[in-house]
Amino acid sequence: MKNNVLMQLEKISKTYIMGEVTVEALKETSLDIFQGELLVILGPSGSGKSTMLNIMGGMDTTSSGRVIFGDEDLSRAGDSQLTRYRRNEVGFVFQFYNLIADLTARENVELAANLVENPLSTEEVLMEVGLESRMDHFPSQLSGGEQQRVSIARAAVKNPRLLLCDEPTGALDYQTGKLILGLLAKINRERGSTVVIVTHNTSIGEMANRVVRMRSGEITEIIENETTVSPERIEW
Repeated sequence: MKNNVLMQLEKISKTYIMGEVTVEALKETSLDIFQGELLVILGPSGSGKSTMLNIMGGMDTTSSGRVIFGDEDLSRAGDSQLTRYRRNEVGFVFQFYNLIADLTARENVELAANLVENPLSTEEVLMEVGLESRMDHFPSQLSGGEQQRVSIARAAVKNPRLLLCDEPTGALDYQTGKLILGLLAKINRERGSTVVIVTHNTSIGEMANRVVRMRSGEITEIIENETTVSPERIEW
């Protein structure tokens, strides 16, 4: 795994200026992300973990430092290049699903499938996440767990090299949260997508190949798990 670096973050910093207040969300942070790994980024609120995820996904830019994906320098990319990168290389899973309310589950996933040249089958992906009987339901007709499964299907249908998940279990109950983690692990294992999960839940780190701990905009520790725990066995 370590011979194949998918993304490099090289001394990236992010500073927000809000009126007279300057916030250093990231401070010269460096990290290599490997192809095919499952990486969990842990930290309390305000640690910089979501800022880092947004920079990885091309949704935010750095104040300084470099972001390298494959042979692309994203820190020098313009808007059109970043749009192509987000469209073709990245799948996003958010805490609150971000589904389009007036589209069915099938239509939400098809919308993402239409963005790329070689998508997976919408119906097959929805079946893989256990929604074969709910494809034509609208988000308002689905439970929170079902909506998050649509969100995962929407991200997975593009067959992205990088799947970024921001607190994917944060709005879910314990059992549903473990189900969602199991789906993310399955995509990592069977599709080969690199999966990055940002969370404040330390127990989720047990399923990861590596755990990155953050505090106050800096990485404080990187732990490599010799063995990983299946999501079904994680407790919190």
